[in-house]
Amino acid sequence: MGLNIREDEKLALFIDGANLYAAARALGFDVDYKRLLEMFRERCRLIRALYYTALVEDQDYSPIRPLVDWLDYNGFTMVTKPTKEFTDSLGRRKIKGDMDIELAIDMLEMAPYLDHVVLFSGDGDFRRLVEVVQRKGVKVSVVSTVKSSPPMVADELRRQADQFIELQDLASEISRAHQPRNDDEERDDDYYETYDDEPIVETV
Repeated sequence: MGLNIREDEKLALFIDGANLYAAARALGFDVDYKRLLEMFRERCRLIRALYYTALVEDQDYSPIRPLVDWLDYNGFTMVTKPTKEFTDSLGRRKIKGDMDIELAIDMLEMAPYLDHVVLFSGDGDFRRLVEVVQRKGVKVSVVSTVKSSPPMVADELRRQADQFIELQDLASEISRAHQPRNDDEERDDDYYETYDDEPIVETV
C-alpha cells in the first residue's frame, strides 16, 4: 500500500534509525533521507521528522556520526543517547542502545498537536504505544516490510496500525542512487551490523 496522506494533515515522522536501516538493507537499498523528507513535505503539513539512534560516545570517531550530523543540519530532529558495549559468548563486539522509551515519550507529547503519525519501525514493542496514540484521535501509519525473509515487521504492530505502508513500495521514491561506497559508508555498515536495539538484561 502506498502513502494515504491528506495535504492538510499535520504529520510527524518517528524514525527508529537502526530498525529502518535493517529493513532497507534486507530489501537491498539504502535510504536517501533528503528524498524521504521531500516526499512528505510535498504531501502534507510536516511538523517534525525525528530520528532516533544510539551513539558510541567514548570513541574518537563514531561511524554513524557523519549521518547524524547531516540529518541534524538538514531538517531532522535528532534524538540520541550513549550506547552500552559488551562482548557476546562468541567473543563478538556488540552494541546495545534501546531508544524505545525516548520515541514513545516524544510521540505521546506531540500527539495532541498532530493528525497523523508515521512510525518507521517494525518493532512489536510499539503496538501498545500505537493503540494509545490512536485513542487520542491520531491516525498512525507504520512503515516497514513483510517482503524480507523473515518479515521485519511484527504482526501485532502491523495489525494495530491504521495503515501499514510497505517499505518496498516507497523504494523508488526514497532510495539512494547506487554509487561507489566510501570508507565512511563501510564504517556505517560495520556499526549497524554490531548494533542491537534490544534492552540489556543483566543477571546478578
